[in-house]
Amino acid sequence: MSDKPLLRIGLAGLGTVGATVAQQILAGAIDGVELGCVSAREPNKPRGFDISGLPFVADPLDMVADETIDVIVELIGGQDGPAYELVKASLQAGKPVVTANKALLAAHAAELSVLSSGQGGVPIALAYEAAVAGGIPVIKALREGLAGNQIGRLSGILNGTCNYILTRMEEAKLSFEDALDEAQAKGFAEADPTLDISGVDAAQKLSLLSALAFGLAPDYTKMPVAGIQAIAPQDIFFASQFDCVIRLVGVSERHQGAVYQRVTPMLVRRSNNLAQVRQELNAVMVRATPLGDLFLQGPGAGGGATASAVLADIADLALGFGRPLFTGPVSHMQTPLSQKAPEWEYYLRAGLADKPGSMAKATQILAENGVSIEEVIQRSSSDGGGFLPVVFITHEVDESSLNNALAALQQQDVCQGVLCLPIFAD
Repeated sequence: MSDKPLLRIGLAGLGTVGATVAQQILAGAIDGVELGCVSAREPNKPRGFDISGLPFVADPLDMVADETIDVIVELIGGQDGPAYELVKASLQAGKPVVTANKALLAAHAAELSVLSSGQGGVPIALAYEAAVAGGIPVIKALREGLAGNQIGRLSGILNGTCNYILTRMEEAKLSFEDALDEAQAKGFAEADPTLDISGVDAAQKLSLLSALAFGLAPDYTKMPVAGIQAIAPQDIFFASQFDCVIRLVGVSERHQGAVYQRVTPMLVRRSNNLAQVRQELNAVMVRATPLGDLFLQGPGAGGGATASAVLADIADLALGFGRPLFTGPVSHMQTPLSQKAPEWEYYLRAGLADKPGSMAKATQILAENGVSIEEVIQRSSSDGGGFLPVVFITHEVDESSLNNALAALQQQDVCQGVLCLPIFAD
């Protein structure tokens, strides 16, 4: 019997996640797995553990040609550049890949799905549990635990940075800017948080989940995406008056024979499980037949959560279990993308001029465009600018009717600062 380990890993990237993965493998956390070599931009950077005994590779692409390396683990990051070249070269060489890089997968899904489907019907494993929802095993749940189910809706909180910010705005009455500063100070937000707070990061993750759940070709640029930058403390307050909180939610659901996708801040009723997801946690809800409803929650970011998912993928490969990116190339996915949103209730906040007739004008415009009002809250005094914040909760309404009403409102001199958010449907 050979003494060669079952699996030898080539690890590219020794940041927070990569260092944790390396330490766990060196400690023997996965039976039959050995760390064969590592690659990083700064080989001599202090990392809290000794890598001097490991072969160091200056160019990560050299690991692909190394016949002693069985699996490439890409933790470099970035949509393009060295990470993309490494993953592409590995698959072309028939070498399995483990990655946490959702931006790369979302941007290059069409090409990578073809490469991982393999030549001659032999697929090449491309494992990416760590790319979506951190330590929550949602990829495995969709592929294995829900096999045989028909999924009707997939929704969730997919960005820990946004969830931390909104939670702190709610709990500590912070402004968006102060909550962001705190998130950055604690390492929950990047120095440039644009991808997170704009909703793009969550949209990239949702597109990958939709591909697994519905067979929908992943393209986050085709879904409506809104971030949390416009959420103000007054919105947090008004939401509480309706027994709701505000969360950045991604939704992908079957609608009129197609699949509708969206990422946006939403009001979530406190009775809903998503409302209880706080700080940097992530959560995914799946509605499936015959199972029913499934709720998964866990750390969505950070070295420990992401490293845990990477290690789980490596353990699967060590047991000989791996899958391509999707069940086949993206070009073979036939599920249509819905161009029409389901009807939702909405939270509509506007500043109305503090003078007679303003409220009547606003309600008239809403009624003329088929928007029916369920509840209204109006503050009794303005902020000094002559406008009163007023909040309307609508009945379920068609999105096109709502957009027509919003456009008309924004043209009125008696109205300013309109914000409209869906109310998450249980």
